[in-house]
Amino acid sequence: MERLPKVALPAIIAAIVLIILLAKSAVTIGSGEAGVLYKTFDNGVVTDQPPLGEGFHVIAPWNEVIVYEVRQQELFEKMKVLSSNGLEIQIDASAWYEPVYNNLGKLHQTLGENYLQRVIQPAIRSAARSVVGRYTPEQLYSSKRDAIQDEIFEETKKILSKQHVQLNEVLVRDVTLPNTIKDAIERKLKQEQESLEYEFRLVTAAKEAEKVIIEAEGKAESNRILSASLTDKILQDKGIDATMRLAESPNSKIIVIGSGDSGLPIILGNQ
Repeated sequence: MERLPKVALPAIIAAIVLIILLAKSAVTIGSGEAGVLYKTFDNGVVTDQPPLGEGFHVIAPWNEVIVYEVRQQELFEKMKVLSSNGLEIQIDASAWYEPVYNNLGKLHQTLGENYLQRVIQPAIRSAARSVVGRYTPEQLYSSKRDAIQDEIFEETKKILSKQHVQLNEVLVRDVTLPNTIKDAIERKLKQEQESLEYEFRLVTAAKEAEKVIIEAEGKAESNRILSASLTDKILQDKGIDATMRLAESPNSKIIVIGSGDSGLPIILGNQ
């Protein structure tokens, strides 16, 4: 086997070194990701420029790029917290979050890639303990779920406001009470519902009775006014009018004899 020319060996070594340098210099940022540039010989993490966006980038081979996901992400937490009267409540909650894009360098410099465990989880747990501790189990079970969800979101957001993390939403998926407390609350709510239904029936019956009384009083007043207006003269005139209509009827045979006590004719049919 012939020996390689002396010039060939350095060329091969140079090609290998070039390939290694190109491999170290080429960086591809995937979809939904961004890169933080770390300059080994120039003050470390770059914080005064936007992060590297999606696509292909070439950097100095001695520098480094740390890739972060910048999409919205979800944290699911099961937390055991205490209510206002000291009972243990389990809260199942989700937090939607994402790093602040333009502050990605500062996030990496101050918190690092484990920022979820370092700030987000402690923040939402602290907020949940604080908020749930203001309410009774009954309030948590029935009417205050939306309220505690909003309050946990606001308190967590306040804690994270200077941590280069954006909190988008907190969702309280479930509130689990001890079975004995849950059963007692359900019994109480059922009794309250039955009481409200009974009160409604009483109010309805009272209104119906009031309506009947008003109608009866109106009818009595109408009769009183009518009776007061019916003088003997008016009754006599009405009797004469009725007699005339009967006399004019083709189907009636009228015989008038004498007069009644009131001076009205006595009408006899065809008998």
